[in-house]
Amino acid sequence: MGADNNKLRSIPAIDRLLAVAAVEPEMNGYPRNLVIACLRKAADHVREALLKGAAVDASPEALVMIARNLLDKQTRSSLQRVINATGVVLHTNLGRAPLSRRAIANVSQIMEGYSTLEYNVDSGERGSRYAHVSKQLRQLTGAEDALVVNNNAAAVLLVLSALAKGREVIVSRGELVEIGGSFRIPDVLKQSGATLVEVGATNKTHLRDYEQAIGPNTAAILKVHTSNYCIIGFTSQPDGAELAALAHKHNLPVIEDLGSGTLMPLAVGGQTEPAVTERLALGFDIVTFSGDKLLGAGQGGIIAGKAEYIDVMKKHPLLRAIRIDKLSLAALEGTLQEYVLGEPYRDVPVLAMLTIPEAELKERADRLHNLINQHNERGFASDVVPLNSPAGGGALPAAALPGYGVAVSLPGVSAGSLESRLRQRDIPIVVRIQEEKVIFDVRCLSEQDLTEIAAALHTMS
Repeated sequence: MGADNNKLRSIPAIDRLLAVAAVEPEMNGYPRNLVIACLRKAADHVREALLKGAAVDASPEALVMIARNLLDKQTRSSLQRVINATGVVLHTNLGRAPLSRRAIANVSQIMEGYSTLEYNVDSGERGSRYAHVSKQLRQLTGAEDALVVNNNAAAVLLVLSALAKGREVIVSRGELVEIGGSFRIPDVLKQSGATLVEVGATNKTHLRDYEQAIGPNTAAILKVHTSNYCIIGFTSQPDGAELAALAHKHNLPVIEDLGSGTLMPLAVGGQTEPAVTERLALGFDIVTFSGDKLLGAGQGGIIAGKAEYIDVMKKHPLLRAIRIDKLSLAALEGTLQEYVLGEPYRDVPVLAMLTIPEAELKERADRLHNLINQHNERGFASDVVPLNSPAGGGALPAAALPGYGVAVSLPGVSAGSLESRLRQRDIPIVVRIQEEKVIFDVRCLSEQDLTEIAAALHTMS
């Protein structure tokens, strides 16, 4: 016990540690109270280790180094940039759609000061935040009007709350979708105050099923695009135009939740995604879709369709609770400008990554392979390999995007250990593991990313 007490007494006092820290240039930039707090944590850490019998360095220099690391962790942003080497374009855990240059510039400009978020410079009076994107959305979708909220689940909730509260909504059993986080269409319907009426079977729903379910308390027909799964085999659903005609025959609105939603015709990896323009042209009165998936903007839920229905939503009290914020709105406006003014398949990163030619991916993989093999003192083994990538983000679930990557291994180091080291860098590199090899899928990698990956491997301890 005496020896333990002697060890504990060897831990320097905070005043002594402060004196040592004062000559450290890296410590001088932090507030004094924060430095003291981290020094105390460092002392506590050493004290606990000594009590457990561990052999630890209790010198002032060692404790100040621990405190410096604590300061670095405490002041480093938790939300940080990562390098996505998984090949998953719309990686939900990694923030889904990366923004285009025009969208980034738009967000940066709005972040720097005040903006015309709800101010009309022509009249000098209060304006509408929704007016900043409604014109472009009408132009790009062919809708009479459009409204934007904070995500697509909120968009569906608003539509149903405004148009169907206290009444019935008809949905096919094969479309009772669950999205990420266990949010389900029946739950959204219940929350809106509408009553779900299921029709058809899981694999087959006929037009007559909808017609037989229509009654005096029916408020709408809701079609839900199965954007995050596919039912194949012995299946059928009514044609969209037929479903719209049936709804209109009974003076009912027909609504479609497109989920991922795309403004452009999109056929990749053996799957075709219905465009918003196509669905509205078939006669759907309201279509909802996400902003941060195939559209390629920030998080948002877009409602496009008939003005008479959107006018009701604009007056609904729920709208204020789910309205889009200024930064997401700036990202959306910048992205829509790419569609109106630019070349979206080139300038919107999501579309560019989904449609990049295989030959270009092969060239990119070859470049990474060559960079890894330059100055390869560590002895990494690497090979260019063909890959299939998923689109991700609850979009194009049946699509297999053919491409290339680089498979890397290091003798004596497991793939899991190598993956962990890459993931825990200051700028994390997120990879795949296949057959005990780390895989760098190059689909989502920029030229800068290729250089950083090679440098990370060459300098790995």
